[in-house]
Amino acid sequence: MNYLLKWAGVIMMLVFIGCENQANLIPKEGYLEVEGGKIWYEVFGEGNKTPILTLHGGPGYPSYYLNPLKSLAQNRSIIMFDQLGCGQSDKLVDTTLMTIDAYVAQTRKLVEHLNINELIIYGHSWGTMLGIEYYDKYPDGVKAIILGSPCIDLNMWQNDTDSLLSQLPDSIRQPLLLHKNKIIPDTTRLNKAIDYFYHEFYTRKLPHSKDIIKADSLWDSTAYEYMWGIEEYSVDGTLHGYDGKGILRKIDVPVLYIAGEYDTARPSTVKKYQAITSNSKFEIIEGAGHQTLNDNQKKEIKVIESFLADLELKN
Repeated sequence: MNYLLKWAGVIMMLVFIGCENQANLIPKEGYLEVEGGKIWYEVFGEGNKTPILTLHGGPGYPSYYLNPLKSLAQNRSIIMFDQLGCGQSDKLVDTTLMTIDAYVAQTRKLVEHLNINELIIYGHSWGTMLGIEYYDKYPDGVKAIILGSPCIDLNMWQNDTDSLLSQLPDSIRQPLLLHKNKIIPDTTRLNKAIDYFYHEFYTRKLPHSKDIIKADSLWDSTAYEYMWGIEEYSVDGTLHGYDGKGILRKIDVPVLYIAGEYDTARPSTVKKYQAITSNSKFEIIEGAGHQTLNDNQKKEIKVIESFLADLELKN
């Protein structure tokens, strides 16, 4: 009997230690020094379920637009942060830090700072590239990955946006093609065409959510233009030619792919990513463009909740 009691005590101690590590994630906001400046982060919610680390898009489009994900904080923490160079984090002007490796290092430092042993990654747009690169370097502890509106192969992305441009009316397509080729047409025509493009394929639901409006007001184009290009339809920055499909083939944790019905991350392309990723599934968010959480928040949250429930059943 004493022997059984002794081992029961050991088991309880191990459970307590596990809970204690998880309990370190108490709701809070803070700043963390990384190479190049300070990044802002928030731990929202608490509990013993695996926390979700969110990776926003851009580069340079701050995390506010991902705020609807906080509704997933049912007995788990949701970790938000603004990557260096946007939002509430410090400005970034050093181009030597505008690299995938530098952003992975920021992410890793935050994970270590918060003493996170296990996590689920949610990446959106550029954040999906960052998410798979983080997994490739630090796979231990990553329990699952959610890739929203993924841009994994940028040659495929460029081909897709070229195809989308070809479907637009001449009055819209021509100014955008000129702009893509570094020719600035009449500003009024160009702005009208850009607004049309973004409404068709990015943020379809009007009025825009307060989170989208805030992200729009505080985004920083410096890293975006250096790494990506002048606009979404012109991938000519340092990320040009990026191809992460090799990483997708190596992922051995559950993966959920999400794309909007009218997304620039075209569903047909996302299905190709899903086909080479073992233990993965794909869901389309009806009526949505690239900003799925603005356009059909209810459906996306439901899809993610179902994915998380399946994870818990398997564990």
